[in-house]
Amino acid sequence: MNTASNSLSQLALQRFKKNFWGVLSFWFIVVCFLIAIFAYALTPDDSENANQMHLPIHSKAPGFEVMMLHLPNQNPSEEKSWFSQLFFGKQFTGTEIPINHYSFTKDELRIVTYNEGEIVGLEKSYNLAETFPKATSAEEIKKKYIQEKTFLLGTDKYGRDLLSRMLIGIRISLSIGFVAVFISLVIGMGLGAIAGYFGGKVDAAIMWLINVTWSIPTLLLVIAITLALGKGFWQVFIAVGLTMWVEVARVTRGQVMSVKEMQYVTAARALGFGNIRIIVKHIIPNILAPIIVISAANFAAAILIESGLSFLGIGAQPPMPSWGAMIKDHYSYIILGKPYLAIIPGLAIMSLVMAFMLIGNALRDALDVKA
Repeated sequence: MNTASNSLSQLALQRFKKNFWGVLSFWFIVVCFLIAIFAYALTPDDSENANQMHLPIHSKAPGFEVMMLHLPNQNPSEEKSWFSQLFFGKQFTGTEIPINHYSFTKDELRIVTYNEGEIVGLEKSYNLAETFPKATSAEEIKKKYIQEKTFLLGTDKYGRDLLSRMLIGIRISLSIGFVAVFISLVIGMGLGAIAGYFGGKVDAAIMWLINVTWSIPTLLLVIAITLALGKGFWQVFIAVGLTMWVEVARVTRGQVMSVKEMQYVTAARALGFGNIRIIVKHIIPNILAPIIVISAANFAAAILIESGLSFLGIGAQPPMPSWGAMIKDHYSYIILGKPYLAIIPGLAIMSLVMAFMLIGNALRDALDVKA
């Protein structure tokens, strides 16, 4: 008899595979995680935080093309390792200048900077030997330093490549979701299991803490913790995590109270096992199903909270790319005829949150023992 196929985990996996939206959301999230890990290998602008600015071409529509002159850095600092460049981007390596056209003389490169309409761009000239010391001919300069550049998602109000900022910004959303859920699970499962298992005054004290925390609006509590810890990347992670443990604790407490009188728990006590071992080894593994579902929902909630904090200016700080901060920088463009600058990051947030909610619903159906 094949007992493996009849196990609860196998049955749950089979039910999950039958859920089209759940499987689609799962693979979408996997792709997002891979993009987040290898973001700098995929971005057109692989500078640190994709912060290469081109003010003359700010707020351009998706698909915008322009000729770009790259001026190499004359005083290069110590370069990062290959591994560091792959995961954290390259240091400043030079300046990019959008141009309309260019020409070579014997010793100089003459350009006309990019400009639209009837206004003519500025004329500039660069000494070939001083500006391009590693190039030996005009053809080499043309091939290596002058290129046609396409901005697939356009540029933001500072002229930065919006696609690059979006790809790197996914790191913030996924990282804060992961860290916040981890913190909420550690605190929520710990306090909930203790309250449900021991009961009495311990349960009353923990429930009082849960009710007090629950009564405070989540966003207000996050803002208070963020202001207390200071603005920054990790401070937001901690703040969001410290506000999301309450629901996990309540569910864990209820589940522990329902299973602590089961026969396998009674048998563990009869064998002389300690309370901590019974909770960790016997009770928690049997109540993970609803906690997993809540974690998926909390992941989505953490992404929304981080986006709201970044919109308010107390989330990830510039120049670090964040989808919420992108909406903050460009929401006024909605009425100025360039709504895509705010809609693109908004759609990204909506897609990622919806994926986690759909996978949460699929897990709920797959892990339902009554199904």
